[in-house]
Amino acid sequence: VNVASDTHRMVKGFNFDDPQGLKGYGGLRIYAQSKLANILFTNELAKRLEGTGVTANSLHPGVVATNFAANNGGIWRVLRKVFDVFSIKVEEGAKTSVFLASSPEVAAVSGKYFDKSAIAQPSPAALDESAGRRLWTLSETWTNR
Repeated sequence: VNVASDTHRMVKGFNFDDPQGLKGYGGLRIYAQSKLANILFTNELAKRLEGTGVTANSLHPGVVATNFAANNGGIWRVLRKVFDVFSIKVEEGAKTSVFLASSPEVAAVSGKYFDKSAIAQPSPAALDESAGRRLWTLSETWTNR
């Protein structure tokens, strides 16, 4: 189970020209790209696990009341207070993860994106199989595999 958020929809595709944001860092853009990477990587893992009986899925936990961005200043302080009004409790945010890890009804489901314990449609960029393979190869390079 790989937790991604719907912020992955904020980017049109994974930026292989600057995957670490070294040429221009934008916090929200990089966060969105990291969530897209979670889904792409998980989809590729699911393909590589086919036939093993092991599954890999990604999910959106919802907007969860955590301390995310608590140490950021400026607009984030204001936005966080707004998000807190609409946020769900941590226990609620964990439900889909627990469902995917323990429910017999999804025991054979792999390579899918879930929201509220149901299969959901991720962004078109998250379904880019060539980007998933490329990200996997890049990850192997970074980890000396």
